Amino acid sequence: MQQAGSSGSEAEVTWEDQQNINSFGRLNNRLHELDDEIKTAKETNENLEDASNELILTDEEIVRFQIGEVFTHVPKDEVESRIEEMKEVTSKNLEKLEEERETIVAQMAELKKILYGKFKDSINLEEE
Repeated sequence: MQQAGSSGSEAEVTWEDQQNINSFGRLNNRLHELDDEIKTAKETNENLEDASNELILTDEEIVRFQIGEVFTHVPKDEVESRIEEMKEVTSKNLEKLEEERETIVAQMAELKKILYGKFKDSINLEEE
């Protein structure tokens, strides 16, 4: 009779626990996607900054500017303004991605607290 009440050190996984585990998994996947997107946005920002610096150094009034897969000849002033606009858009996008990342990290921390509180060493939510 004593064994019926004690099933060892493992806690029973309820539907709510499974939903929390699934949510953690989805958040973890999104976190990895965001890390990649943030890396790409930072690289784009750096490339735009480099292009802006190169544009400052050039003496030409008409420069080649890539639109899609085609290079066109565009006045230097117009290219400068386009690059600035592109940098602003990329910076805003980067800010949004970083805010979303912070939110996800906070949600994951809360789920970790809940899940480790119930399952202790029976569950591993850490990256390897």
